[in-house]
Amino acid sequence: MQIIRNFSRKLLKHQYLCSPKVSCLYFSTAKDASKELPLAPGYQPKLVEEAYWEREKRQSDLPKSKSGACKRGTYRMLLPPPNVTGNLHLGHALMATVQDVIARERRQMGYEVDWVPGTDHAGIATQVVVERTIAAAQGKTRQEIGRQAFLDEVWRWKADKGTGIVQDLRKLGCTLNWEREYFTMDEKQAHAVNVAFERLFDEGLIVRRNSLINWSSSLRSAISDIEVDLVDIKAPMEIAVPGYERNVLFGRIYDFAYRVVDGETLPDGSAEEILVSTTRPETILGDVAVAVHPLDPRYSKYRNREEVKLQHPFRNETIPLIFDIAVDQEFGTGAVKITPAHDKFDFEVATRHKLTPCQVFTESGHVMETHSEFQGKPRFEARELIVNKLEEMNLLREVRAHSMQLPICSRSKDIIEYMIQPQWFLKCKDLAKDALSELYSGRLQIQPPSFETEWERWLLDSRDWCISRQLWWGHQVPAYQVTASANGTSHWVAALSEEAARRKAKQLVGSDEFTLTRDPDVLDTWFSSSLLPFSVAGWPDESYKERYPLDLMQTGHDILFFWVARMMMMGLKLTGEAPFQRILLNGIVCDAQGRKMSKSLGNIVAPQQVVQGASLESLKAGLEQSCEAGIIKPEELRTSTAGLTKMFPNGIQECGTDALRFTLMSHNIKSHFISFDVNACHTNKLFLNKIWQAMRFTMGSAKGLGVALQDFESLNGVNLGMWDRWILGRLAETLSIVCESFINYNFHVATAALKTFFYQNLCDTYLETTKAAISNREESAYIHVGTLTACLSWGLQAMSPFTPFVASELLQHVPMKVEINLSAFRDQKLEDEVNEMVNICQSVRQVKSRNEISKRHHPHLTLFAQNAESQDILRRHLPQIKVLTRCEAVDLELMDEKANISEKQNFFSTAGALCSFGITVSEDVGVTAEKREEMHQANVKKLRKLVTELQKYRLRLDNEAFQLMANKDTKLHFENKVSRITFSFYLFV
Repeated sequence: MQIIRNFSRKLLKHQYLCSPKVSCLYFSTAKDASKELPLAPGYQPKLVEEAYWEREKRQSDLPKSKSGACKRGTYRMLLPPPNVTGNLHLGHALMATVQDVIARERRQMGYEVDWVPGTDHAGIATQVVVERTIAAAQGKTRQEIGRQAFLDEVWRWKADKGTGIVQDLRKLGCTLNWEREYFTMDEKQAHAVNVAFERLFDEGLIVRRNSLINWSSSLRSAISDIEVDLVDIKAPMEIAVPGYERNVLFGRIYDFAYRVVDGETLPDGSAEEILVSTTRPETILGDVAVAVHPLDPRYSKYRNREEVKLQHPFRNETIPLIFDIAVDQEFGTGAVKITPAHDKFDFEVATRHKLTPCQVFTESGHVMETHSEFQGKPRFEARELIVNKLEEMNLLREVRAHSMQLPICSRSKDIIEYMIQPQWFLKCKDLAKDALSELYSGRLQIQPPSFETEWERWLLDSRDWCISRQLWWGHQVPAYQVTASANGTSHWVAALSEEAARRKAKQLVGSDEFTLTRDPDVLDTWFSSSLLPFSVAGWPDESYKERYPLDLMQTGHDILFFWVARMMMMGLKLTGEAPFQRILLNGIVCDAQGRKMSKSLGNIVAPQQVVQGASLESLKAGLEQSCEAGIIKPEELRTSTAGLTKMFPNGIQECGTDALRFTLMSHNIKSHFISFDVNACHTNKLFLNKIWQAMRFTMGSAKGLGVALQDFESLNGVNLGMWDRWILGRLAETLSIVCESFINYNFHVATAALKTFFYQNLCDTYLETTKAAISNREESAYIHVGTLTACLSWGLQAMSPFTPFVASELLQHVPMKVEINLSAFRDQKLEDEVNEMVNICQSVRQVKSRNEISKRHHPHLTLFAQNAESQDILRRHLPQIKVLTRCEAVDLELMDEKANISEKQNFFSTAGALCSFGITVSEDVGVTAEKREEMHQANVKKLRKLVTELQKYRLRLDNEAFQLMANKDTKLHFENKVSRITFSFYLFV
């Protein structure tokens, strides 16, 4: 037995500076403590996680140590605040897991991690949910109960429902700094929001003006672009619209005529007219012009006229024909109506041509009283009336199918109406330039780099940001309208309180004679979110500098502009320093088929359903609870239930938190879309059980040898065998890959390396080769157990950021700092040799599996070495080959090209350049014609591969330039390759 004790604990190349804290408390195995091993027979996620939390509780109760802690500085992150409205979904779980993995790895490296949690008040989302709840419980609208009563209901709802998402984050194992938890509507955040608004207003960057915005008639509020879903309509289809008893038909285009004033009389006696195409005939009431492209030959005759007037069909006035290069000649008839009050494109055209907009609809989506014929009609009912009227007036020419994009409010499902409304806007042009300069200077790094182009595209085209919303839930705009009593003139001031606003108003008006009215609107949720990196640090108090800026901003790529770029703009403007210099973006989580998760498909899975498992009945019950809470609508409940039943007919198996985390991190998070498969989670649970069983084997082996695992403190100076050195080399490479993956945020590479090491290298290969020596208590058994201990200790420490619960449980049983110079075991020649043996064993097992050869057939393996050198290599590994191929005996022969080996074997195949092999069995194995054909095809495939390789190497050897330039060793290497391949080739032929 060779165990070297060394208490100096030297830091090694791949050793972590600060090891994870583990207190020995085997709660998950308490019932097994009296048995042979203090470790349960199998991995049980629920019990392991309960034990973890108990250990964490006991650890937190211990006095905090002030000395001996290794510190490399502070590492700061901010968790993107999930909406307070619901529970954690898989998108949140991905972001939280990514950041927790980073946080745990940073702590291992000696950093003090300050990772700040919080939740967002989610203005529109929360208001919609609470309105549905009130309507279901009381049968009233928010307008009927009043603003203050409604806000009281929201706060009650938040107190009742808002803790769910925090609990989900804790269950996920997130090591957040809960002492700094915030809510975007708490007192500190509200103060920061008001100060920011006031400063930007006083500097002239926030202004109030009439402009075209996204308007939800159902919410009666402006909404942001991110809350608008553009739905592609390929053919006419009916869509349910809030407030309408019948579905509304979309996907049609209407051609109608505008008659030219004082135009020609055509040969058939009809008046001269211009045909106009539109998908929105209800907005004809607000047309202020008709536009055509100046180069469109169909309208060239009007180019030289001083003016062309068209008679409006419903207003007793004329509108002009204008020419604009932005008009798409291929759209419809090439002539388009210009309705600037209800269309983005038209608004820009009208601005260029100085046309005055004419509004058609009220805030509720009804026709305004100025259009008396259709006054008070809902907009889509007015559409039918207007089309019928055009037909009566002989102006309707054609109605046909037409593909289009329909803007829909993601919250209310209402059709967006573009409206001109007085709103607060933040001027973003100069702020965007500053944010761009961070990228151009190289100070800002974005991963993946492809999104640098997106960053540039958004900011180069940055427009003024509409920051006001006509809601009740949110930060009320800290702006007051000052109306002078003397002349009735109005001004706006921004202030932190009404008292401060009065002082500003008095200075502005010059007297006390004025009225002061606070704007009832609230600020866009993204406005308060854009301040978070410094507002959660304490801004505007100067103490914020101690916790600002962040080291990393990690979030989904879909909010790169809406949130991340705005944080950069606001941080630079209000603090003079970038809030972060590194951005990591993850993709959107989809289901296993790559479909976006949605209520209609019923494929939305909650993380805790994967962790704990869920029957189909409980999944359905969860949907019903969401419906009762107002989160989903009754009609969505039906489609969600149908989709859920199809996706999970047998429910979801329990996987545990570690398996969920490991599965999420097994994807390339930087991909645009991430396809999440619940079945992969269960597979990873079985993988973790494999590690669990390896620990049980190691503990049992140590007990059988009469040693304790904690005695293995160093492997330096120990006379290790070839396979011991090989597995330690694999460990060294794995730890190196894991370290590199954290630098590049390629976590999927780390999880793949860890899975390969534990599953294939350690459990399926090395551990199997140690069983005979350990069982026979040979001298090498102690070395094998020490090697297993080192692999489990260092491997689990590398696994712990990804799977903290099971790693914490298992690391209690092994020493945390097994001293070993891992770099000394990086031996490529040895690795190639052992890998060759493993490949040979896999080839043998494949032949056995294909032919259903089992232990009862007493398989006998014969290896046919290509030459004496190959024979020597194979001889060194015969005991391991016997174990890994599961054969009763293994013989080794040297075989030349003339040997007739096929007669001696029941089954024969090649296993690479070193050897071929044959298998004899004690009794006949029934081989069907289909299986014989399968074997034949497999050999044909190998033969083709050999021919290809042989041609490649011979081509190189026959090359004159190669013969002149290659050294002696290189030529010999290629000649040996050709010789080995030729030998294998003749065996087949």
